[in-house]
Amino acid sequence: MTLTQAWLAQLPLPKVSAATPVSGGDINLAYRLTTAEGPAFLLVQPQTPASFYSHEVAGLKALGQAVNVPDVLATGNIDGDAYLVLEFLETGHGSQYQLGQAVARVHQVTAPKFGFDQDNLVGKLPKHNDWQTDWTTFYLQQRLDPLVKRAQSHHLWNDQRQVAYDRVRQHIITENQDRQITPSLLHGDLWSGNYLFTADGTPTLIDPDVLYGDREFDIAMTTIFGGFSADFYRGYTDAYPFAAGYTDRLAHYQLYYLLAHLNLFGETYGGAVDEVLSRG
Repeated sequence: MTLTQAWLAQLPLPKVSAATPVSGGDINLAYRLTTAEGPAFLLVQPQTPASFYSHEVAGLKALGQAVNVPDVLATGNIDGDAYLVLEFLETGHGSQYQLGQAVARVHQVTAPKFGFDQDNLVGKLPKHNDWQTDWTTFYLQQRLDPLVKRAQSHHLWNDQRQVAYDRVRQHIITENQDRQITPSLLHGDLWSGNYLFTADGTPTLIDPDVLYGDREFDIAMTTIFGGFSADFYRGYTDAYPFAAGYTDRLAHYQLYYLLAHLNLFGETYGGAVDEVLSRG
């Protein structure tokens, strides 16, 4: 998609003189805008309702209670294309310890129930965030089970995986039945590509997929693909220590992210799924 001057002129920004494509992930078209008041970051989803960005806007607002996030400058629809304009953040280097403390502050924002006001229907793996009083019900029925069902329908599942999953599913029910789980605000997709440090070193979270859930769910994602040092976990636990046994539970949360990757990228992730399932 090429953004025309006529399209750019409809943005509620002062005199947009240029739009330069930048890497924005595999879902959105992304651009660095040059405006009369400085740079801005533009995301576009062609021929899509403006509501496409509602969950991200709500997520940034929620996270902004506890951590630095890019400001939302504008959102809407131009000629049928959904758009979201965010503050353009110049990046720098910062402290993993302070990042851990920032994530802990996010997790200390709580709600009465598990879920979120809005579903996230963006991309290939829709997530329904209906409110639940029980975390295990939410996690199994609104996160794990739908991914297993999708894997089955796309021929990425087999009887051996189903037997192992049934065992793990029961194990999750058993291990959570006596836990006191607080509905914590979660980023929802906390891998290394979704945090940055601003030019002055401020830890900042981007691209949220928020919900209120077990904070260990967020932490599990940080353990899969790297990008978080020992200082991150030290900063986190100094601010918000984990409950006993959390390392034993991480695999059951890693399973969700690995199942998501199995569904998105195919059997490349089959071995990792099988390894986690084998732990029981």
